[in-house]
Amino acid sequence: MTDKIKIDIVSDVVCPWCTIGYKRLEKAISELGIQDQVQIEWQPFELNPNMPAEGQNVQEHIAEKYGSTLEQQKESQQRMAEAGAELGFTFDYFDEMRMANTFEAHVLLEYAKDFGKQTELKMQLTKAFFSDRKDVSKRDILKQALLDVGLNAEEALAKLDDSEARNEVRTKQEYWKNLGVNSVPTTVFNRKSAVTGAQPVDVFKQILSEITGE
Repeated sequence: MTDKIKIDIVSDVVCPWCTIGYKRLEKAISELGIQDQVQIEWQPFELNPNMPAEGQNVQEHIAEKYGSTLEQQKESQQRMAEAGAELGFTFDYFDEMRMANTFEAHVLLEYAKDFGKQTELKMQLTKAFFSDRKDVSKRDILKQALLDVGLNAEEALAKLDDSEARNEVRTKQEYWKNLGVNSVPTTVFNRKSAVTGAQPVDVFKQILSEITGE
């Protein structure tokens, strides 16, 4: 089989289930031993496109957006922390945690794609937000993430003030929304079939096996 399986992951940097979903997908790919047969591309989706620069307290934000009580939030965070721990990822939730605007992070992820560093940068930003208590809307944090994965930070950060680069992200977001993607993660296989949510490893293995067996 010469054609790689193209996997588009529509996701946001501050979406916990996107991280869990990706880690499960990664595990499925590795258990099937098909790492070299898969090409992953991250597609932009802002959970909160109108999030102000200063962000919003996560507990307030979740209560407003989903109507969850503090108790429900704590239970959900516990579930995510356990799911993350199983996959070697740390979710460090804390009371002062703030939801961040992620538009500029998405601009940088587009930049990273050309250098084959997109997944690496995505995981670095996700780790900064969930494990290291960092605000991924701040440019110094973004700069550090770029440096950590070995990208040219100055060149990348220049993209943030480039209207063409910003519009590209908006166009891509519209494209996926118009296809009906309204929740993340949405994982798309060869632009033919898609699943939403952080599916179990076995589900991903089954989908991938069916595609490789075709």
